[in-house]
Amino acid sequence: MKPAQKQKQQQKSFESSNELKLLLRPVVNRLYTRPLRVIASTKTPAMARSYPVRVMMGRNPGNLLRWLFDSRHAPQGRLVPRWIFLRSLAAIYFSAFYSLLFQINGLIGPEGVLPAQQYLAAVARSMGAERYWFAPSLFWFSSTSSMLVAVMGIGVAASLIAFLNLWPRLSFFVCFLCFLSFVGASDVFSGYQSDGMLLEAGFLALFFAPRGLLPGWGANDPPSRASQFLLQWEWFRIYFESGMVKLLSGDLQWRNFTAMDEYYQNGPLPTWIGWYVEHLPHWFHAASVAGTLALELGLVFMLFFPRRVRLICFFIVTPWEIGVILTANYTFLNYLVLSLGFLLLDDRFLRRFVPARFLPHKPERIAEIEPPEELSLSILATNVASTETPESEPDEHDRARRPWHGRLTDHWSAVRLAIAALMLSWIAYNTTAEMIGIPLRHVPLPTTPIAALEPFRIANQYGLFAVMTRGRYEIEFQGSNDGINWIPYPFQFKPQPLDERPGIYAPYQPRFDWNLWFASLGSWRQNDIVPLTEERLLLNSPAVLSLFRSNPFPQLPPRYVRAILWQYWFTSTDEKRRTGNWWRRESLGLYAPEITLTADGNVNVVQWPEELEPHE
Repeated sequence: MKPAQKQKQQQKSFESSNELKLLLRPVVNRLYTRPLRVIASTKTPAMARSYPVRVMMGRNPGNLLRWLFDSRHAPQGRLVPRWIFLRSLAAIYFSAFYSLLFQINGLIGPEGVLPAQQYLAAVARSMGAERYWFAPSLFWFSSTSSMLVAVMGIGVAASLIAFLNLWPRLSFFVCFLCFLSFVGASDVFSGYQSDGMLLEAGFLALFFAPRGLLPGWGANDPPSRASQFLLQWEWFRIYFESGMVKLLSGDLQWRNFTAMDEYYQNGPLPTWIGWYVEHLPHWFHAASVAGTLALELGLVFMLFFPRRVRLICFFIVTPWEIGVILTANYTFLNYLVLSLGFLLLDDRFLRRFVPARFLPHKPERIAEIEPPEELSLSILATNVASTETPESEPDEHDRARRPWHGRLTDHWSAVRLAIAALMLSWIAYNTTAEMIGIPLRHVPLPTTPIAALEPFRIANQYGLFAVMTRGRYEIEFQGSNDGINWIPYPFQFKPQPLDERPGIYAPYQPRFDWNLWFASLGSWRQNDIVPLTEERLLLNSPAVLSLFRSNPFPQLPPRYVRAILWQYWFTSTDEKRRTGNWWRRESLGLYAPEITLTADGNVNVVQWPEELEPHE
């Protein structure tokens, strides 16, 4: 055979081979996906665990990113827990915005205690162009009273829309933006760990929620592995980091099992149920300490165990959180932790509680697949009931034949995937590094990524009750027209009248009352809100007065205002039976300067407080 003829025949054979490959590709793909059904039918967990790993590792790095961050390659079986969590998150957002709607002007309004306009101006002077990153807030555009209320009102509306499952990604983004605006402009009134927890969960929800205007259960858009895991990771860190700081703080109350003896009395806003629990025997409080440490340092690791262990974990931590909610008003903090706990569950467990006509429908391509009986929680050990079909990547010829809008959709999907991979990986690193930094502070880990995200509060370090307070102290504002007879300003939520039963207010958060509890543990020089509130009361500021239950000087402001410090205790059962009082108290003296206004409108100090004995 001549060389030219031989070359021509080889070329023809090569073309025939390519055509044969194209014809056989669908058949090969079907055969390639056959192990999915085999695994589901035989229910062999080892095969189920190894299959997705083989698929992931046998492809290019792009497939690894899709496997972790793309909902189209996500496992099924978590639609009902996601629906419950997102509705709960929307309700928590609503509680936060609803409470701020009535407080924000008194807190950071133009006539409030710490005006946002002054705070943002100080940030602008010190930070320059970086101010927008350091204090991310819509209130840079305007911080008038109307603007503050409008942003909180938009937050209320967006949270209701999110609760109704209408365009959840957009509505949760609006919630996140509005709440971040308050946090970024409110200085000390947003320094709580609960605010960071909500912002972190709210940001992760942007990747966790289903796409679309009316997604329903989102069966065709299940949560990606990374977003699901990071929300569970937040739940784990809240507990575990709180347990670590209790041991590392050196507080003897945790070590000698007395931390809970007066816990119910000394918290920010006690409840009447807490009054009764406080009077239980010491062995109960000691057992509560042991249970707290065991749960935070041990039981939460059940998250990483197979399914049945996670279900047991849920039924341990959920009653525990309900008990905390009933005995102390920690705003929406425990409600958020309780909601995150539902991510321990799956559809197989929850579908029995959902009416059949409302159950989520499975996508057609996974209708015959059932999840394996037991899988541990890991990004590498996941349910095989996945929307992922291991098809070959289209070649350049296939891409070229697609219409322009199809190619544009591919590009947009790639951009979304890149953003999800970047942000979720960033949060994963920051939260892991910060957790490692609790026991190992001198480990040389890069801190620049942590500092860059810090203003947004979406990757936090937690640590609740590292040191227990040893007494209950209350700041009380009083006004007088003669400097002799003093009338107290009544609070809305803080303990004050001795015969008033402590209420249950959570998830509503009275931020002014909360900040005064923290201020009572230190000096007035460290807590500007106390003397600044005194000045506002001398002017009968309507915004600040709205933070109190009523105004004892409705006609004209008082000539003198002062703040005194009380120590409070729960009454004994015998004392309550005799007097009807829930509290008893003792005056510790003047907390902040007694002030008055001069004729020209300047503030004059009438009496300086003496140095108070250390109290915490």
